[in-house]
Amino acid sequence: MSLPQMPESERFNPLYQQEVAYFSMEFAIHQAFKIYSGGLGFLAGSHMRSAYELKQNVTGVGILWSYGYYDQLRNEDRTMRAAHIRKHYYFLDDPHVTVTVMISGKPVLVKVLLLRSELFQSAPMVMLTTDIAENDHLSRTITQQLYDSNTETRIAQEIVLGVGGLKALEALGKEVEICHMNEGHAVPLAFRLYEKYRDVEEVRKRVVFTTHTPETAGNEAHNIYLLQKLGFFGELDLETVREITGTGSDMFSLTVAALKLSKISNAVSKIHAEVANGMWRDVLGTGEKIIPITNAQNKRYWQDRGLKRALVENADYEIVFRKKHLKRMLFNVVADQTGKMFDPDVLTIVWARRFAEYKRPGLLKYDYERFLKMVGNKDMPVQIIWAGKPYPTDGTAVGIFNELIHLSHDIENIAVLTGYELELSGILKRGSDIWLNTPRMNREASGTSGMSASMNGTIHLSIPDGWHPEFAIHGHNAFTISGCDPTLPLHEQDRLDNKNLMDLLEEEIIPMYYHDQKRWVSIIKNAMQEIVPYFDSARMAQEYYEKMYAFGPATVTSESASASL
Repeated sequence: MSLPQMPESERFNPLYQQEVAYFSMEFAIHQAFKIYSGGLGFLAGSHMRSAYELKQNVTGVGILWSYGYYDQLRNEDRTMRAAHIRKHYYFLDDPHVTVTVMISGKPVLVKVLLLRSELFQSAPMVMLTTDIAENDHLSRTITQQLYDSNTETRIAQEIVLGVGGLKALEALGKEVEICHMNEGHAVPLAFRLYEKYRDVEEVRKRVVFTTHTPETAGNEAHNIYLLQKLGFFGELDLETVREITGTGSDMFSLTVAALKLSKISNAVSKIHAEVANGMWRDVLGTGEKIIPITNAQNKRYWQDRGLKRALVENADYEIVFRKKHLKRMLFNVVADQTGKMFDPDVLTIVWARRFAEYKRPGLLKYDYERFLKMVGNKDMPVQIIWAGKPYPTDGTAVGIFNELIHLSHDIENIAVLTGYELELSGILKRGSDIWLNTPRMNREASGTSGMSASMNGTIHLSIPDGWHPEFAIHGHNAFTISGCDPTLPLHEQDRLDNKNLMDLLEEEIIPMYYHDQKRWVSIIKNAMQEIVPYFDSARMAQEYYEKMYAFGPATVTSESASASL
């Protein structure tokens, strides 16, 4: 059985005939399909939705995680509990295809399952699993948990994605022209291609790469001898691997290999492109640049239709009415989880994304006395909601999450929600007034959650990092926290950013919400109108075809790439 076919005239827009396989460790396609952890998956999900809408010749390749990432539940004291519950997906098709990958010198069977396009209106998906009865216990665990904390399991997952994904496409009869690696996890596919062609340039013709973060944790590196032992490089000897990737040390960077073995690479915002070109200047070839293709989110999936209709009709009262209705929907979730009943007339601030120290979920309360004064103001009250999933073994991030939960016990108008997945994310984006983003400068490559919040009349309040500067006009369609010098000591950055944030809230944002509703609604409307089309993922999906898939050495020069920055 191969991927479902239909008449060629109906399948693809002639602009997008080039056959592309998009490899990603996670995809947020639907709430019911729990194979994602956070932003990388949300981005991949929107890309696949837009590829479907544009009739692009794209197939997603991912892993069917038996236990997903984790289910975010609560302990008896309401602190976070990471639960691992086995998932079953009866809506997937079985083409009765199994391929074999070699891990630690032993064959591991990889079963192939298919997600049909029409089911969730996304590009077709090829899903891979080793969790089948034909494998031994250790092999079955490879695809059980997304981002497994065991290093060898993590490497094995990447072999399954890259090599198993290529073999699955071949077995399904897919003649792929371009392999798009969404982050460096799938880089073993490049080594398999090198085994076939024995020519780096032949590999590079067929591979493109998206780097998503300047953070060390997001740019994996492992001991090269461990990788060889596990079969990461296939049958290639280390001398060849070092030569084609430019690796001199014993620590092997997946990002460096991906940059070296791709014909072109992109960052996910204009600022990120500047940062990435600086980070990898010694890796890039002469005249090469990492180009910016700013991330985006799918409007059709994320935007509330009632708000969109009110915007088209230019009916301010309907926007206000609809927004309050959406706030009530969110507050039902708050009440269900926390026992607190929030007021739809009160300004509601949401901080919701992956909990990580550099994203500073607790920045709002850095000056604790000032924070207490703000949340205790009865004349111009605020309600604050936090949500997001920390990596379950990241003690610092889990500690921040639990600290906020303990804090919420004593303050009636703040809440911390669990279960931050697609469904809750949408409820929060539709039902909040302010979407708060507080990373340290130059640490947030893109940060897409505010895009879909802005599509829903929630005003983005952010440090000037990631995608925000490409969109925001302060007081017109967003609010911008004055950024500080990123070379300052971290505690000084936090102090200054907190001061600027609180000044902005107390002196401009909160008074405007309560005393100048006309201007507030005007900002909502501007944000909703101006966030699309540029930050709708249709633009992003089209740019990938134009700037990455069709790229050749003669089509983009160093000068034109530099100009695009």
